[in-house]
Order: sequence, then structure tokens, then C-alpha cells
Amino acid sequence: MHIIITGVAGFIGSNLATRLLKENHEVTGFDNFSFGSPANISALRQNPRFHFIEADVRDADTLESVSGDVLVHLASQKIPRYSTAFRTLDDNARMLKNAIVCCRTKKMKLVFASTSDVYGKNPDLPYSEESDLVMGPTTVKRWAYALSKIYSEHSIIAHHDEFGLEYTIMRFFGSYGPNQNITWWGGPQSVFIQNILEGKPIEIHGDGLQTRTFTYVDDTVQGVMKCIFHEKSRNGIFNIAGKPDEEITILDLGRLIWKLMKGDTAAPISFIPYETFGKYEDVRRRVPSIGKIKTELGFEPGFHLAEGLQETIRWQTGLSEK
Repeated sequence: MHIIITGVAGFIGSNLATRLLKENHEVTGFDNFSFGSPANISALRQNPRFHFIEADVRDADTLESVSGDVLVHLASQKIPRYSTAFRTLDDNARMLKNAIVCCRTKKMKLVFASTSDVYGKNPDLPYSEESDLVMGPTTVKRWAYALSKIYSEHSIIAHHDEFGLEYTIMRFFGSYGPNQNITWWGGPQSVFIQNILEGKPIEIHGDGLQTRTFTYVDDTVQGVMKCIFHEKSRNGIFNIAGKPDEEITILDLGRLIWKLMKGDTAAPISFIPYETFGKYEDVRRRVPSIGKIKTELGFEPGFHLAEGLQETIRWQTGLSEK
């Protein structure tokens, strides 16, 4: 099959493209390198089945020249912790519109990267695909990202109902691993590893007692592959997550990474108040249900957290040694 990927030089995009090419599919990828890295796709560009176009998916004409079987839309702005809510809302809406127009015009299936952040402040755990989506106030810009993805999900489903657009929506939970961005854009684990490599204290936002369930990138890619190719994924929403019983506090995540890198000595911790980011709200717990994707698509996460972190540490350590 011919798969189109937006954000191909990003973390998940580059890992997905690698997997697709190994399975002899053709891949056309788009990226403007605003957050993705040329290094992530340097090896892929030697493959004759990989076609790269440096372009901005926010531009209406970017996707006009391509057609394929499936468009995997990964390009996205994230939580506006260090940027603006306007950019998150505007960029994500513009890119979504162009992806939908492309898929409708070219009769392609749209596989869309949503986020576990859409579950927001819902206290009822674990989160299934039918769980309520509970947002904070509009005066807190942190919720702009989740709302942009909720709007995207509604728009995709509305286009299916109105025009027959074929789709699959994926809600990612805390992906990490090789090719991740090593700033906060990549998530806490990437920053913690980098803190330790640079001899700095581990930076914990808030009290560190907020919990997450993390997903090693190979498991994320396994889930995306199921959503691309499995017939039962058509017109459905699926959580893609690691092992739900490995929910961990951010503080304990930092201590675990320290132990994997430095042994049993006490980890140096630096707590950073949320006030540093302005008016900010965090989610205290985030635990997925993966029953639907396991039952319907045959997904099964293969990596325990410590195992995936060891692979990630090896990769990120290698970057610092170059």
C-alpha cells in the first residue's frame, strides 16, 4: 500500500515510516522540520520507496499533489505550555482541514492522531473510548490542545456522516522512545534523561504526584499499524497505550530513570511550580483502558516501562556522545 504521513520527521512519524518500509509499503512523508528532525529520516531517504516532501501542512496546496491509500495525520501543535493557545488552535484546525480535503478528494482513509488529553479532568478511571471528555475553563490555555483534538474528532466523524469519509481516530497515551524530541516537547522522560546526562537535577513540575501511563514507541507503532490495516479499525476510535497496570507518578518516573542511569544513589530533584507557566492546570491521573483495541484489533503492548526506558536511555545517550 501507499501510505501518506504528515509529520514524518517527528518522533512517531519516523518510527512508523521505518516500520512501513520494512514491510515493503510505499511511504510519502511531509514535514517542515519545525519540531521534527532531519536526522530522524536520514536513513529512510536512501530507500527508493520513501518519498519526502519538505512542506508545511498548514498550507492548503501542500497535499494537493499526492494520493495514496491512507493518510496518517500526525503533524500537530501540542499543549501551549511554551507557546500560545492561538497557535495550537489555529495550526491544528488548518492542518486538519487540509487533511480532510485531501482524503475526500483522493478517496483515502484518514488515520488521525488524537490524544489521551481529550479525557481531561474526568475522575472516572480507566479511560475507555466511551468515557466523558471533561475540560477545564477556557481561561486556562492549557486546554486549547485537548479542545483542538476534540474538535478534530467531531469534524472527522461529521465528515464521515455527511460525506462518507473513512477514518480511524487514535488516542495516544504518553509515547516515548528513540527519535523523541529531547525537550519538554518530547515529554518528561526525555527531559529527565537529558537532565541526568548534563549533570543537572531532575526537573519535576508541580509536586510530581500526578500519574501517567507511558507507551514505548514500538507499541505505539504497533497500534498505528493496526489502525491503518485492520478492517475492524474502520470508522472507530481506539486508545493506544502501554500496560495500564504500570501507572506511575512523574516523581517516581524521574527516580526510576535515575536508577537505570546512575544506580541506587539518591536522585537530585528540582521542583518547578506550575505558576512558572502562568495559569496552568495539570491532570492528576491518566490511566487507559486498552480492552477495545486488544479485542477488536489484536493489539498487545510488548514493552514494560523499565525495558522501554532502557532502550530510550541508550538512544539518547548515544546522541550526547556524537
